[in-house]
Amino acid sequence: MVNPAYAAAAVTPERVCGSGFARVANSKQAVKTSSKRVLGYVYLLYNRKTGYNCVTTIKTSNIGVRTFVMATITTQTRGANSRASGENEGRSVKHYLGPVKTYGKGRCVSYMGRIRDDGRNAVEAKSSWKNWGNCS
Repeated sequence: MVNPAYAAAAVTPERVCGSGFARVANSKQAVKTSSKRVLGYVYLLYNRKTGYNCVTTIKTSNIGVRTFVMATITTQTRGANSRASGENEGRSVKHYLGPVKTYGKGRCVSYMGRIRDDGRNAVEAKSSWKNWGNCS
């Protein structure tokens, strides 16, 4: 039987997104409750060869326990008011959710993650929407 803490330690954003993806500078966002408790992190990665962005949400709390997790990315397309989105959510996630990928070469992206703590208070944590960035 695999120790949940060990299994979670082996999960990295690069492994979730796959070959060729690298973290975007300053893209790691804490997924926090309103009381500032961190339940995990959401990461933005980019693949220079393919032009795709990738988002993944990785839990740091309740690892191995099935909880709700979400990862969302929005890519600007033609003009500031056009969007192309990718979203994935799972209701029984033990470690991480993703990858969520959108094409983004020469376009800006915004992204967010959510994690629900299924403890007694069923607290939901989320990262803020990152302003338009990684305009590659």
